[in-house]
Amino acid sequence: QRSARRARFLSRASARAHSMSSFRPALDFDPTLIVGQIAALQTLLYIDLGVWMLVLNGLAGRSVTTIGLELFFSYRSIRLSYTGGWISFAAFFLNALAGGCFLCIIVERAKKCLDFASTAHFVHLCCCTMYDGLPSSWEWWAVNFMSLIVMSLLGEYLCMRREMRDIPLFSGYQKQSSSV
Repeated sequence: QRSARRARFLSRASARAHSMSSFRPALDFDPTLIVGQIAALQTLLYIDLGVWMLVLNGLAGRSVTTIGLELFFSYRSIRLSYTGGWISFAAFFLNALAGGCFLCIIVERAKKCLDFASTAHFVHLCCCTMYDGLPSSWEWWAVNFMSLIVMSLLGEYLCMRREMRDIPLFSGYQKQSSSV
C-alpha cells in the first residue's frame, strides 16, 4: 500500500515537472495550422526562387523570356557545365538563405525548422518528379541537399536568436544615467 502511494506521487511529480519544463504552453495538435505553414513556406520559396532567377538571368544578360517552369522543376536545368546551370545553382543557394529567414518568420521554433525544411524539399522533389521524372543528375541532388542544410541551419540559428532574446519586464522603466 505504501509503495503504491509512493509510485502515484512520483508519477504525478514527474508529470508536473515535465509540464513545467518549457516556457511555452503545450498546444494541441493543429493540422490546419501545420498545412497552412507548409503552404505559406512553399509559396514564399517559389516566389523567391522566381525573383532570384529573374535577377540573376538579367545580370547575366540573358533574356527574361528564357525563364520558365523548367528552371524550377527540371533537373536538367542545374548543370554546372554551362552558365545557365551556374545561375540556377546561385538562385537555389540564395533561395536557401531566404528560406532560413522564412522559417524564422513562419515556423518560429528552432526545433521545427528541420522538419519544415525537409518537407519543403520533399514537396519540391515530388513536383520535380511529376514535371520531368525522378532527378538523375548528381548536381540536382547536391544542390538540393546543400539547400536543405543551409536553410535548416540558418532557420534554427535565427529562431534560437529570437528565442534567447531578453524579455522586457518593465516596459516603462528607463535607465537613468548618473552624471558625476
